[in-house]
Amino acid sequence: MQFDIDKILALLAEEVRDYAVPVVDLIAVQTHDPYRILIATILSARTRDETTARAAARLFKAAPDLAHLALLAEEELARLIQPVGFFRTKARHLAQLPGVLRARFGGVIPQSVEELCELPGVGRKTANLVVAVAFGKPAICVDTHVHRIMNIWGYVATRTPLETERALRAKLPAQHWRSVNSILVAFGQGTCRPVAPCCDRCLIAACCPKIGVTPRKRAKNEGKAMPANAKKFVSWNVNGLRAVEKKGFVEILSELDADIFALQEIKAMPEQLPESLLNIPGYTSHWFPAQKKGYAGVAIYTKSAPLRVISGIDHHDHDYEGRVLTLEFADFYFVNAYFPNAQHGLTRMDYKLRFNDDLLAFLDHCAREKSVVVCGDFNVAHREIDLANPKQNEKNPGFTPEERAWMDKFLAAGYLDTFRLFNQEPGQYTWWSYRANARARNIGWRIDYFCVDKKSAARVQDAAILPGILGSDHCPVTLSFV
Repeated sequence: MQFDIDKILALLAEEVRDYAVPVVDLIAVQTHDPYRILIATILSARTRDETTARAAARLFKAAPDLAHLALLAEEELARLIQPVGFFRTKARHLAQLPGVLRARFGGVIPQSVEELCELPGVGRKTANLVVAVAFGKPAICVDTHVHRIMNIWGYVATRTPLETERALRAKLPAQHWRSVNSILVAFGQGTCRPVAPCCDRCLIAACCPKIGVTPRKRAKNEGKAMPANAKKFVSWNVNGLRAVEKKGFVEILSELDADIFALQEIKAMPEQLPESLLNIPGYTSHWFPAQKKGYAGVAIYTKSAPLRVISGIDHHDHDYEGRVLTLEFADFYFVNAYFPNAQHGLTRMDYKLRFNDDLLAFLDHCAREKSVVVCGDFNVAHREIDLANPKQNEKNPGFTPEERAWMDKFLAAGYLDTFRLFNQEPGQYTWWSYRANARARNIGWRIDYFCVDKKSAARVQDAAILPGILGSDHCPVTLSFV
């Protein structure tokens, strides 16, 4: 099958019909009100659709139109829309919006891309989406999915979303302008994902050029039904719990519905946290912060009460940094660990290796009594398959011979890297630098793990990485355990 854009988009429109509908399109179906569509579009930037939908519902209840929006103070707007991404900035823009509309457009939402871009918090992507969805006019909204997929197809060869918009205006048949964004956003979230796209189940795989794509390979346990008694564990280096809370952490925790949710690098003490993080319905929280404010620290949310909580490993050199928190249950220990970084110039290498050995001694002691599950940010990519550029990083922290040798020693001591029990493919990463658009390009490292003692191997049902969950430079990893 040749790459026929008309046929391809028609096929995908049918394919994504049962996918989750992007929130702005959903609001457009419910109402053709340009005000609501504009506000929902502003809220949706850098935010999960589920979070946007809940925030929009709260805001529209208090401010069903521009007149009511003008009555709300910026602080109240922030409270209503939290935890959408950058909610404080968006609250400021929403507070400014009624005044700008009155001053420049007579209190009416404009219908052109250029005029919409004059509004606070509105860029070209938002403006194009409002023009297309709210006013039914020809406009091409190019977000990261449209830009990425059109380049994968070779339909354009562009470097930025703006270049893609210009190229599509010149090339894409006009009948597709309004629909292409909603089709490709749904398709990009559900099948043609940024990391490990599901080419094995893509209905256009035969004709797709797959330019720059590394398709996923099905894990050997995919589709396997989990036992009814399987427990779901999640581990996530959040790189600042207060920061990720503003990006929808509570909603993410709720959606993942884990039995135990372990966090590393919380960078906060419990007294610095809001009630919304200290007491999440359905969970009990346990905290082991670093004594130094704004540094390290670990925490665990659990649905089931543990028999015992062990803070640290009874070693002052490590425990003041808040690196290990253990919950004891009837038939297993759950150990949440944040391993030290060897640091630039390897200035903490000796300390890291001491920590590693002291933690291993603690794990061995636990394993003599019952099963051990240890998770967290190990701050090491074990093998070349575990990072995108191994040759360039051989002497860098996280991939030095010394750190990798300790991982060899750890596994030889009787522990299993659970993810590799199910997936031996490259390109599976859990951390990406914030620089050089590394995450979008999947230039990453796999440094976050779930491991178990070998005697408990049969209890492991599944292990996975969740690269689609944003909010930190790390993504969550999961384990199913009976």
